[in-house]
Formats: sequence, structure tokens, C-alpha cells
Amino acid sequence: MSNDLLKNIQIPADLRKLTSEELPQLAQELREFIIDVVATKEGHLGASLGVVELTIALHYLFDTPNDLLVWDVGHQAYGHKILTGRKDVFHTNRQFDGISGFPKRSESEYDTFGVGHSSTAISAALGMAIASKLQGVKKHHIAVIGDASIASGMAFEALNHAGDTNANLLVILNDNAIGIDPSVGALKDYLTKIKAPRLEIEQHNIFEALNFDYSGPIDGHNFEELLRELDRLKKIQGPKFLHVITTKGKGLRQAEQDQVKYHAPGKFDKISGDVLPKEASKYTKYQDVFGKTIVELAQQNEKIVGITPAMLTGSSLKFMLEAFPDRTFDVGIAEQHAVTLAAGMATQGLIPFCNIYSTFLQRAFDQVIHDVALQKLPVIFCLDRAGLVGEDGATHHGVFDLAYLNCIPNLIVFAPCNEIELRNIMFTAQQGLEHPIAIRYPRGKGKLEQWNLPFEKIEIGKGACLKEGNQIAVLSIGTIADNVSEALNLFKNKEVVAHYDLRFVKPLDEQLLESVFEKFDTIITIEDGTIKGGFGSTVLEYASEVNYQGKIKLLGVPDEFIHHGTIQQLQEICGIDVNSIKKTIQDLL
Repeated sequence: MSNDLLKNIQIPADLRKLTSEELPQLAQELREFIIDVVATKEGHLGASLGVVELTIALHYLFDTPNDLLVWDVGHQAYGHKILTGRKDVFHTNRQFDGISGFPKRSESEYDTFGVGHSSTAISAALGMAIASKLQGVKKHHIAVIGDASIASGMAFEALNHAGDTNANLLVILNDNAIGIDPSVGALKDYLTKIKAPRLEIEQHNIFEALNFDYSGPIDGHNFEELLRELDRLKKIQGPKFLHVITTKGKGLRQAEQDQVKYHAPGKFDKISGDVLPKEASKYTKYQDVFGKTIVELAQQNEKIVGITPAMLTGSSLKFMLEAFPDRTFDVGIAEQHAVTLAAGMATQGLIPFCNIYSTFLQRAFDQVIHDVALQKLPVIFCLDRAGLVGEDGATHHGVFDLAYLNCIPNLIVFAPCNEIELRNIMFTAQQGLEHPIAIRYPRGKGKLEQWNLPFEKIEIGKGACLKEGNQIAVLSIGTIADNVSEALNLFKNKEVVAHYDLRFVKPLDEQLLESVFEKFDTIITIEDGTIKGGFGSTVLEYASEVNYQGKIKLLGVPDEFIHHGTIQQLQEICGIDVNSIKKTIQDLL
């Protein structure tokens, strides 16, 4: 099909010139456009395909950008981007200096709120609606949220508040029974029931109980139903709730059938829909090292349990689910609950491995402090996707963890430099620690073929010398050690630079540091986290305490939000790639 309609649409005002009968054709063209680009450029596919009709209907009936439309998370906003002035640059999506994979206020006036983490849309849209009311402005405020995101605590808090206002707010539930993994929990069960033929349930509708004008469920792929219902809701005052049923991956057969895989499938054949084989690798993803190791440990230790907030596949806790379904808990998008649930389990002698992406643990900061660290409960936090994560950009980089965890008393903070150390610290932690521990490791593959070795215990608070040297000492934490080793290999005179892997930011190996301070008058610290408050800052603090007189140069992520690009490109911006490290050392020599 030629994109006869889409080619004439740059902004929603162009879309509104079409007749409603032409919208199904536009939907097909828009789907094909998304599939065409994402097949070769990669990105989040299934979510955007599922809301094509809803996206068109909203921009067709509402006066965007004057009416304010907020997408939750933003995985599903590709169609929105294409219809709001970014069609011609959509091929740069998620690429360095290209458009963001998520809605972003600085990118377009149609992106009313920057998103990336779930469950914020209702709060933001309610804030906008209240502001409009206070300023005497008449406009519509729409939040589109998925069934996985609406089960999160923050979404409930917003619904609870909104129902007590007369704000002009429309919440649209995009219900496809899946987030990244299938949705879980009692609310999901409830939504499944209201999809059934009209039962008693409509007298006891949870959303009506919260004072929303509830309508639905309606078919989110049927323009007639969508336009009729949205048009009706435009005329109703106060908080409104529209329940829309969609199919994630709609329009691409494989994406409908395997919704987990096609959430972000990588490159695929746009005709057949088949995902293209990735180059075979002899290396293993860190998440799989975690996933396989926890199963191995759980076979030997029946007190081990695994917890994840909606990231069974992304964290590889799915291996534990297959082996020990009764000891594996996907709690949905609920990081605060995940942490305190783990704390409750720990009080009763269980050994909880709480696996949360580094960027998502930020959402449970208070729980880590109050419910875990303050009570010295030995929860084992496994923080996947630590450091720079690449194309997902500023909302998803795990660069703040070392700094925000470092300031919490009673907490051990560890970063393995390779897969073997990840295995060994997991083994050590489940043998029993007096304090909670956070273990942070990166997205992607390690560098070792043979990592599945017999377990060895790691001494808490002890670093290691990776390479002796006589002029400059480089102190690293975590897998950024690989970049340091590669940089040092480029030097002809191998004796000049020493390399130490501190392993623990907390407790710091003060004995090792003192020996380094005695021997070297120039030190470089390097981390793939923020310089402010991170590993290097901690070394500086200790150097100041012991009155070290030498020079300390800190390398890491600068005090700004780093946007999207490949990890290599972003490391270059931060000066922590191999060549930048080599140059920094040369300059200091």
C-alpha cells in the first residue's frame, strides 16, 4: 500500500482534514511506517502497534497541542511522534543526536510531559487539569496508561485524588493484559472479569467507586466505537475513565503471538516479521549469569526467594520461575512494595534476592533506607542495567546508584568487575550477611567464556590489585575495569601504571587505599556512575581524612543528564571510553 494519506500529514491539524472513513486506511499506513523503520533501526515495537487507532482518534478529536495528552511510560508513543511533526526524522529514533524513544518536553510541544518510568501520567495530567482550572483555561487533559502501569501505587494515589476533584481529566486505560511481561495481580484479574459479558460487576465498578465516570470496555481497534465514545466524553464534566481493549503488536502476526519478544525485538524482517538472528556470541549477558546462578544457589539453599517488579524476562528471573515457581515473585510495577516485601521476608529468615533495574530502584529509595537498612535486614539487591544503558537514554541510565546508595548507613555496596565476581558475591551473600547488600552490574554481555566456575567466598570490603605499576594508580569500580585494562594495554611501557579494583564502594578498603596513597602521588578514579557523590568522591573524602597530599583525578559521568546513543558514544562523551582513559593517563604522565 502506498502511504497516500500519511505523506500529507505533518501535524494533527492535517489529520483533522480527513473524513472518519479514511482513518482505517491511515491506521494501516501508520502501522506499516512504524514496522518499516523499527525493523531496521530497532526500538519498542509492540506497544506502539497496539495503540495506532487510539493515537489517531485522540489527535483527530482533540485539539492537540492545546488539549494536553500525556502518555504513560512512552513505549507506545511512536505513532504519536510520527503524527506530530517528527515523521521525517523518525528514522533517527533512539540514535545519538536523534529523537528520543520516549516523549520529551524539549523535543516537541505535543510532548506535554517527559516520561520513561511507569505510572506517572495520571498525576501529571491531573496537575495540568488543576492548573487549567485555577487559571480559568478551558481545555482537555488526557492520560493514556496501560493495565500494567495502572496497578502501580502512584497511579492509584492519583486516581484517589482525581476522584475527589472536579478536574477536567480523562484517563484512558489501554488494556492489553501485558506490560513487558504479562500483567500480574488482583487488579489484572478484575480487569479480565470486566471484559467478560456484562456481569454483576458493573454495580461494583472499582473506578466508579473512585468517582470516575466509567465507560467501556470498548474495542480499541474500532474507529466507530472510539470516536463515538471519545466525542461523548468530551462533553462530560469532571474525572472520566475510558476502558479500551487493544492487542499489543496489532498488525504484525508474530508481534501479536509473542508479545514479550516483540516488545523490543531488535532488527527483524518487515515482510515476514521474523526477528533476524543476532551474531552468535561466546559471551553471556550479565542478567543470565544472575538468572542461572540464583537457580544454582536456590537448589542448595531452600531459603532463597527471588523478587522482581515486572521484569521477569529483563532480569532473567524467569529461570528461577521455571525451576521454583513458589519461590519467585513478580509483584508488578511496584518497586516500593518489592523492597518492603523483601524486608518482611528477611525478618522471617528467608533470603530474598530483590532484582530491580538500577534506574527503577530510585523509585524505592525511602524503602531501602527505612524498611531495610535502618533495620539491618539482609536483603540482597541485584541492580541490573547499572551504568550507561545506551539507546533508552536519560530516563533509564543506572548512573545514580553508587551515589544514592553510598549515603545510606548499614548498606554494603558492591560492583563485580566480571561475571565470576557476580557469581561469587551472590554465593557469599546467601551464606549470611549482617547487613543488606546492593550488587550492581551492567546491561549486556560480559567478557569471559568460562564464568561458571566453582563458588568462592568474597571477603567483604576488600579490593584487589589487578596490575602493578610505579608512577600512576588507576582505581576502578565494576566492569569499567575492562576499559582501563584495554587502555593500559596500549602503553609501550607497561610498568608505569598500576590498576586496582576496589570492588566495594562501601565499606571502602581503607587499608588498600593507604598503601596506594603511600606509593603514588597521582591517582585516577574511574566509574560508570555520577562523579558527584559516587566512588571517586568517596576516595577523595578518605584522602582528605588521612591528609593525602597527591593529585586525584576523577573520571565518570558528569553532573548532567546524559541522553541516548550507543554505550560507546556515551562513554566517549563522559571521557570513560578506552581512548579517553589512555589520553587522561598520558596527560598526567
